[in-house]
Amino acid sequence: MKKTITLLLILVVHYVQAQYTDSVTIRKIYDEALSNGKSYEWLRHLTKKIGPRLSGSAGAQKAVDWTKQLMEQQGFDRVYLQDVMVPHWVRGAKEEAYILNGKKKTVVPIAALGGSVATPPKGIGAGVIEVKSFAELRAMSPDKVKGKIVFFNRPMDPTKINTFEAYAGAVEQRANGATEAARLGAVGAIIRSMTNVHDDYPHVGGMRYATGVPLIPTAAISTNGADLLSKTLAENPNATFFFKQNCETLPDAKSYNVVGEIRGSEKPDEIIVVGGHLDSWDLAEGAHDDGAGCVQSIEVLRILKALGIKPKRTIRAVMFMNEENGLKGGIQYADVAKKNNEKHIAAVESDNGGFTPRGFGIVGTPEQRAKVIPWKPLLAPYGLHEIGPGSGGADIGPLAQLGTVLFGFKPDSQRYFDYHHTMVDTFETVSQRELELGGASMAALVYLLDKNGL
Repeated sequence: MKKTITLLLILVVHYVQAQYTDSVTIRKIYDEALSNGKSYEWLRHLTKKIGPRLSGSAGAQKAVDWTKQLMEQQGFDRVYLQDVMVPHWVRGAKEEAYILNGKKKTVVPIAALGGSVATPPKGIGAGVIEVKSFAELRAMSPDKVKGKIVFFNRPMDPTKINTFEAYAGAVEQRANGATEAARLGAVGAIIRSMTNVHDDYPHVGGMRYATGVPLIPTAAISTNGADLLSKTLAENPNATFFFKQNCETLPDAKSYNVVGEIRGSEKPDEIIVVGGHLDSWDLAEGAHDDGAGCVQSIEVLRILKALGIKPKRTIRAVMFMNEENGLKGGIQYADVAKKNNEKHIAAVESDNGGFTPRGFGIVGTPEQRAKVIPWKPLLAPYGLHEIGPGSGGADIGPLAQLGTVLFGFKPDSQRYFDYHHTMVDTFETVSQRELELGGASMAALVYLLDKNGL
């Protein structure tokens, strides 16, 4: 009995000592990020000196070259490029659109969705069918839709506290609206922007066509424009809409994932990835989506190195290419990892903006999640209370097939869709302190993952 009690006391003492050591190290991580952080100035360069970075563009290549050079300058053990072929869609000349109500012509802001075809050179003018759901559209007679422009006007649900849930409930219109409309003979599709903010900025994003369905042009319309179009149609169902866009899809282009790593001292064959996606939409500087995630990921490695923390496992920062319109970078990274028999024990992605940290979503088995839950008291003092089942990230998602546990960094979600996929996703909208807190939060998680494993 005495031996059992003694053993229990020893275990308790060891646990308390370990908790104390971890709490001290995590405090140092935050102190380093908040006192000497580099991510904000890195983000300034990425957004202001390079700017938009759509896959296949000159901006994307400049971002590849710069992030590779940046990680080399940080003295990481290895920095390299990973080849990947990516889609190359270009917008062309600025879009035009207006509502014609009798003799009154009102210009409204639109932007072609990524992957869309162009309109005919002279544009498209037609009557409009407004719907709020695919079910509503499918219930209509093809004769009613044929030759018309379908206007998908379901807003994001404003009652959802987590705005990503609201986005998920509306984004199918953007992704598949053109296909649904074309099946009934429509000549075009206009999609209400994915935001609850009432503004004049079209929120773009990717769309896709189903096989065997006519390819019709599709564009996002600003929320103010959508409200005006809906009001006009209610007053005059015979009002028409005109739009012209000049986009095209070019042959796939060669690009790269950019990878930097600190080699593990004890278990170098076990890998922990932290990353974000380097590409952004062509209208945006891509500050929150996802310049923030990229610079935070590089900052994780910089912090560990600055503090003299020698990880047991290999820590990799990966700048994924082509998340926005193809996910080719994430797929290629996982394919190479599988081919090389690499063991990725965990992957952390930041792709929800550079806002105040709230926690991490975990994709893994109940047993794997249970190993993370005891870390909550260590992370709670830094505002990381939302730690539990959730989503990981699009780029790291393909790693799940290798048994990798995925962690999605969760900042506060309330403002993300104010800027998402628009020209106002700029450096000026990012708070330096919030950005640095996010990098520190990711570094703290990576430290615990490296020390304890899963």
